[in-house]
Amino acid sequence: MKDRWRVFANGIFGENPIFRLVLGMCPTLATSTAVANALGMGLAATFVLVCSNVIISLLRNIIPDEVRIPCYIVVVATFVTIVDKVMAASAPGLHQVLGIFIPLIVVNCIILGRAEAFASKNSVSRSFMDGLGMGLGFTLGLLLLSIIREPLGEGTFLVAEDFGFEGLRVIAEDKQVLMFILPPGAFITLGLVLAGINKLVAKLSTVWAQKGGE
Repeated sequence: MKDRWRVFANGIFGENPIFRLVLGMCPTLATSTAVANALGMGLAATFVLVCSNVIISLLRNIIPDEVRIPCYIVVVATFVTIVDKVMAASAPGLHQVLGIFIPLIVVNCIILGRAEAFASKNSVSRSFMDGLGMGLGFTLGLLLLSIIREPLGEGTFLVAEDFGFEGLRVIAEDKQVLMFILPPGAFITLGLVLAGINKLVAKLSTVWAQKGGE
């Protein structure tokens, strides 16, 4: 059980897709303009990660090595289609905003990377925990960026029209910094957050090393 929880925690902390592995940058930069968008994209990716990891782990001894990548893509595409249709029916506004980034989950390097590097070599339970950890790590990364970008760029927080949330006005309209919801703001925000996390990790590593030496 402890091993499975380590696998889960690894996706959130040790190998966070956004902040440690720096994967999936396209959807990360494009969908973190608002908290609702980030949450929708993160949960969609988490669902696909968990389900595809489980199915690929179940079939790992059946799928021939020569065609494993096409088989993985078929499995992932099946779950992406489910997410796409459910989101279009239940949250059409969010589905329209996320647009092409939902279908592009099929070729997301996080999804295919976990299928190839982990699910194809591990048990169903460990693959499930890996998919859940990586998915939640991706979601938390998106949320962190969107919590910075939405208030600064839009002046609002948690606007979700599909679910009746009008959000909060946290910054006056004349104080907004439009750049934060544009591509340059996405790169600047990501760079600053990455720098902060790397500095924190380096500091904690130094502290742990000093304690270990005592």
